[in-house]
Amino acid sequence: MTPDGNSRASASESLRPQVRPPWLASLVDNVQRVPHAYRRRVPREMLTALEGARSQAEAARAGRDAAVLVLFSGPDVDHPVGLVPEAADLLLTVRAGSLRHHAGQAAFPGGAADPGDLGPVDTALREAREETGIDPTRLHPLATLERMFIPPSGFHVVPVLAYSPDPGPVAVVDESETAVVARVPLRAFVNPENRLMVCRSGAERRYAGPAFLLNEMLVWGFTGHVISAMLDVAGWAQEWDTEDVRELDEAMALVGKNSEEPL
Repeated sequence: MTPDGNSRASASESLRPQVRPPWLASLVDNVQRVPHAYRRRVPREMLTALEGARSQAEAARAGRDAAVLVLFSGPDVDHPVGLVPEAADLLLTVRAGSLRHHAGQAAFPGGAADPGDLGPVDTALREAREETGIDPTRLHPLATLERMFIPPSGFHVVPVLAYSPDPGPVAVVDESETAVVARVPLRAFVNPENRLMVCRSGAERRYAGPAFLLNEMLVWGFTGHVISAMLDVAGWAQEWDTEDVRELDEAMALVGKNSEEPL
């Protein structure tokens, strides 16, 4: 992750961190710790490579600004520290298999900024509506995370943390872009039985990152890293087997077979 003061400034007027429910307080109040938690799971050599790729892209004025919506939904109630409400969930999509970048990959709804967007919050809300049909007026943007460069797509991405007590219906809007839209129970990510490390063979640099094996999707890569970091910062993470390392293809073949959590 790399700091991006401009992204934070342009979004600041739209953010309302005070609207978060009590069970999200530990995450929202400590959101500045997410980058460290993210980096902690990335080997030093990979961090160096990512920083080099980001610097090259910025020097060449390459890449596009983008944003993703990290939407938590659930009751606005008090809850014991370190636990999440049964009804709490996180909005995710699975990208269509025909897309050029990240095909078939689980992701937060989001995408590239349009010229008319006022900032990352605008971008995240617009893209989420276009992908999932969600009503942005039912959502409360809470905070933005530091901007990250994603080399495969060339996007400079700002995750926008948001909350809704009731986001309303969501569904696939365009099957050419999105294969699945799901409000995934937050407990599915907390459950250590659903956690593993995933690696890719054949890449220039091979390393394993945190992932989540669920009924409808394998959440890995950038999205898996962000969710893992948020669980750590919020105090929701339970001890899990970080030595369970699977090749990506092997892990994908297990989707729908191992998770005990219904979606």
